[in-house]
Amino acid sequence: MDYFKKIFSPKTQNEEKQEKPEGELQHGSLKERLARVKTTRWIRFGIVSVIFFAWVAWLGNWWVALAWFLLADIYLTQFIPWTWWRHSKSKAVRTVMSWVDAIVYALVLVYFLFLFVGQNYQIPSSSLEKTLLTGDFLWVNKMVYGPRVPQTPLHFPLTQNTLPFFNCKSYIEKPQFAYHRLKGLRSVERGDIVVFNFPAGDTVATLCPNPDYYTLIHERGRAAVHADKAHYGDIIYRPVDRRDNYVKRCLGLPGDTLQIVNSVVNINGKALAQPENVQFFYWVHTDGTPISEELFEELGINVEDRHLVQDPLSKGGLDYVLPLTAQMCKTLESNKWVASVQRMVPDEKESELTYPVGKDYGWTHQDYGPVVIPKKGMKVTLDEKNLALYARCIKNYEGNTLEERDGKTLINGKEATTYTFQMDYYWMMGDNRDNSLDSRYWGFVPEDHIVGTPMVVLISFEKDKPLLKGGIRWNRVFKRPNPDKGKI
Repeated sequence: MDYFKKIFSPKTQNEEKQEKPEGELQHGSLKERLARVKTTRWIRFGIVSVIFFAWVAWLGNWWVALAWFLLADIYLTQFIPWTWWRHSKSKAVRTVMSWVDAIVYALVLVYFLFLFVGQNYQIPSSSLEKTLLTGDFLWVNKMVYGPRVPQTPLHFPLTQNTLPFFNCKSYIEKPQFAYHRLKGLRSVERGDIVVFNFPAGDTVATLCPNPDYYTLIHERGRAAVHADKAHYGDIIYRPVDRRDNYVKRCLGLPGDTLQIVNSVVNINGKALAQPENVQFFYWVHTDGTPISEELFEELGINVEDRHLVQDPLSKGGLDYVLPLTAQMCKTLESNKWVASVQRMVPDEKESELTYPVGKDYGWTHQDYGPVVIPKKGMKVTLDEKNLALYARCIKNYEGNTLEERDGKTLINGKEATTYTFQMDYYWMMGDNRDNSLDSRYWGFVPEDHIVGTPMVVLISFEKDKPLLKGGIRWNRVFKRPNPDKGKI
């Protein structure tokens, strides 16, 4: 009897106030609502407000400060019934909505964390080996160079451009905001490992992402690619911040003159020191003894990079094509059954696929340039060579129209003999030099494509091994991702 009396007897106003979920307010005027807010909630609202206005100041857009009134309603007044579901008579509604509330809160938190602080990134290919390994998971710091204000704000957190399982866009293209980068700690430096949006990824053949769309068009023709939807898929456009993420090493800065001579990068006429872990392809000839699994593991060569080839000029023995560092070469040569280890000679046809695609300057990935990397405010003469080198910068990255008509160059419909760049650009290359599709193939990286720089290896997985039998590279956990920084 006392039990039912306790449940159904009228409660005092203080008892009702104490039993209401925190932040749940009764109806009333603004003054009445504010009077009922607990001191602890005022304190939390004050802390959140300080953080919010500090963020708005960093953002540099005071129109965003209007969202503070929404925060005030969430924490204090609750004119919008944010927690209506807590008073539902249906237990199922309360249970489901409590999960929805928690998930939405977590997604909003992750959204802002990934946009303005940093995010995890997986190394999908071997282009930076042996500095970064396929299967490394990195924490990428966006605050070093300053995070970008989202250009495509309406997108699903934790995805780049495609929703898993549904295989559709994970973003809504409109609205689109102009590029704006918040103040960072420093600018990109030579030798930095940089995560950036793939510049040639503005147009994508959805079923054939490699090679990039523009190389695909050059090799197979635009009409063939667009007509064969079954093989190439839809041809779609992606906004800058929704293009695939790439990671390379920055070797050329805005305004630099870059030239590659016999695989050595020269900046402004001076050769750069090679990274300690730089790799090239080598012919490895043995007396017929196969390279053992144990030696492959010692060298750290993945299964997909082990190429046993048939050389018609070889007189017996076995021939391999392998990506090797200088130290790996010494390790192989120390075995008596290894007859020779020699650098591979580049294919002459390779010049057809170097940037700018379609203009054969006789450049290869081992001998390239010289080229001047565009710098904000730099003016260039629009001669035949410069038009080929900088057309993508002028048209695709800086949003101008570019035509050649009657021997004249027209930019935005007006004749132009010079062009002044609006952004800084960078030259990115992989440390696995003979197995890296980088700036030698698709050109300059604009500043608005820069995402951040890796700070630490979170964990690393060896895909050729079971998870519990060496599949986790414990020696790489919390390792610095760029030990060569400062030596280049």
